[in-house]
Amino acid sequence: MRTYFTLFILLLYNVSFSQEDAWVYFLDKPNAQTFLNNPLSILSQRALDRRTAQGIALDEKDAPIHQSYIDQVTATPGITVMAKSKWLNALHIRGTQQAITNLTNLPFVSSVDFANKTLNAGKTIQNPVSGLFQKAFSVQADFPYGQSATQIQMLNGHLLHQQNYTGNGKIIAVLDAGFPGVDTTTPFARIRNNNQIKGGYNFVNRNADFYTGYQHGTQVLSNMAAYVENQLVGTAPDASYYLFVTEDYNTENPLEESLWVEAAEMADSLGVDVINSSLGYSQFTNASYNYTYQDMNGTTTFVTRGANIAFTRGMIVVCSAGNEGAKPWKYITAPADGPNVLTIGSVNASEVRSSFSSQGPTADGRIKPDVMAMGAASVVTTETGELGFNNGTSFSSPTLAGLVACLWQALPDKTNAEIVQRIKQSADRYTNPDNFYGYGIPDFYSALSLTLATEAFTLNGFSLYPNPTNANLTISASGQREASFVLYNNLGQEVIRKKLNDLQETTVGMENLKSGIYLYTIVAGQNTFSGKIIKK
Repeated sequence: MRTYFTLFILLLYNVSFSQEDAWVYFLDKPNAQTFLNNPLSILSQRALDRRTAQGIALDEKDAPIHQSYIDQVTATPGITVMAKSKWLNALHIRGTQQAITNLTNLPFVSSVDFANKTLNAGKTIQNPVSGLFQKAFSVQADFPYGQSATQIQMLNGHLLHQQNYTGNGKIIAVLDAGFPGVDTTTPFARIRNNNQIKGGYNFVNRNADFYTGYQHGTQVLSNMAAYVENQLVGTAPDASYYLFVTEDYNTENPLEESLWVEAAEMADSLGVDVINSSLGYSQFTNASYNYTYQDMNGTTTFVTRGANIAFTRGMIVVCSAGNEGAKPWKYITAPADGPNVLTIGSVNASEVRSSFSSQGPTADGRIKPDVMAMGAASVVTTETGELGFNNGTSFSSPTLAGLVACLWQALPDKTNAEIVQRIKQSADRYTNPDNFYGYGIPDFYSALSLTLATEAFTLNGFSLYPNPTNANLTISASGQREASFVLYNNLGQEVIRKKLNDLQETTVGMENLKSGIYLYTIVAGQNTFSGKIIKK
């Protein structure tokens, strides 16, 4: 009897005092308007400029969590605050079940959501998919030297590079598990010497040392930013980068979702254009936290909701589909299920889907992945600077994310939604998508060409056609007494100059020019107009 009583006491102790993860949501932000009236107190000028360019107004999500609410939760016995999200007006907390439940008695608390779904009253629980926990970015590695040309040329990214669209002026945030060697090894010397690493933060350790952790982030970054002549050239070699450690390689816990959202919020405030996330969440070290396929609906998981908000702030979130295709789970993982997340699957050099590449659809029936890129035998560099091959959607995602920055550099007036749509439309299965390839393999040069070709080229009394052109460009001017047309190559050198006559068409011969993208200006009196012409 004594033994049973002792066992009962131990079980009661474990139930009462075991630590749980949860999110506590607040009702409001009492001082939000004060911050919105002073936008530079919450966002950088670059972030505000990005919003203005896309017609995005500030709203209450941009205001920080009310500090008094944070203080009161922090002071609650048995509660530890692990992370916070202004977008979702929530704190990630850890504590006993009872201490967390008691937070609902605070007048400013809207709700509490336990990571262990069985502890949430009134919620139907689906049986989780079986399968052992494994980091979503697990890869199969070997390191012979190789060429990176295939992974870029498959997407026609080299044609953007030839036009000097290499990511210059765009900022990419990389959310990953660590970046050891980026500060010392040769493949990253170019971005170090050019001051392209703008900073970063280690959210896992809560310090500024982001050149530590697991080298997965180093390899991911290399697909975008490394430069080793004749061996590896990243897809956005001239972009700038912020490096954020959000992933703890030693465990898989819902806290990593909250750290991801924190990093995305910081990226927003710094004016980042593109987020690459080669991370995914479905199953955790503690199986009671596991998600089910039904949770992959674009609205349930904390990280996906954060990714959705990131898009509404004007950024493009590029995410790996996951490496679950040949595992019991098999489907995409969060936040790849987000409706506004550009989700990337993997193909090999022959453009055949990799068996490990996670499939769709989302639980609510949407096409996923969105597009594909090379993730099998992708050329990467390790923390020691060694070059070789690695496999995973972890590498198809940054390969494509770098070219997103290049395309946006070429089309700076487009919104994030317009850029994403043009990428999908350029893909080889756009008219017949499926849940293995999505819309297929995009053609970034086609995305640029078709955009320029379909835009209205009648402006301020001038019409230019055809665009693209094989030989001659025709310009008609109406109501202009004196005007001139000047054409420049991608080095900024003047190659053609023509006078334009009122009410008369002018032919510009381009047959002797190399194929590519040319910039033009039309000067009419005190006014100057500019645009781009594609020579096939």
